[in-house]
Amino acid sequence: MNIDRLLQQSGGSATIPPVDTWQPELTGDIDIRIQADGTWLHEGKPFARPAIAKVLASLLRRDAEGYCLVTPAERWRVSVEDRPLVIVEADFRDDAWWLTTQFEDVVRLDADHPLSLSMTPEGDLAPECAIRFGLAARLHRNVFYRLVEQARVEEAASGQTVCRLHSAGSWHPLGQWSDSLPSEAP
Repeated sequence: MNIDRLLQQSGGSATIPPVDTWQPELTGDIDIRIQADGTWLHEGKPFARPAIAKVLASLLRRDAEGYCLVTPAERWRVSVEDRPLVIVEADFRDDAWWLTTQFEDVVRLDADHPLSLSMTPEGDLAPECAIRFGLAARLHRNVFYRLVEQARVEEAASGQTVCRLHSAGSWHPLGQWSDSLPSEAP
């Protein structure tokens, strides 16, 4: 995988190519690790040029073998601690929340891009949003608190307390708990 050639071809932009249609054999593992906070590391060090991580993120998908960087000719598996993307911005317009990742993916919080609750590596239940090609993003703490301010807290039929956000005609979970106080936010 020639990074400089990818950067040159992309012209610095990270338009999402049709990686879901490319089906090369798994080439192997590459020493890229995505930390839980969304930091991309190569050989244990953060990328010196943020544009590289942005272009690589545009080539990322989740396969049966794991998270992979995909081109028409190659497919390299990378290591991901939690989720490969982080939602860093949330805006409300046209009766929906619009969420933006650190690499400028923008999705409308709706039935195609819902929030769901899943376990973090630390064992906490936290929201994630479906983005593209099997990829999901965690909410940055600031975004989580912003959305919680707009959410509704109710007791569910199961007896648990749930925190839900309305967007694009449907409800999306931000958290749930059994006791009188919720655990610390993500």
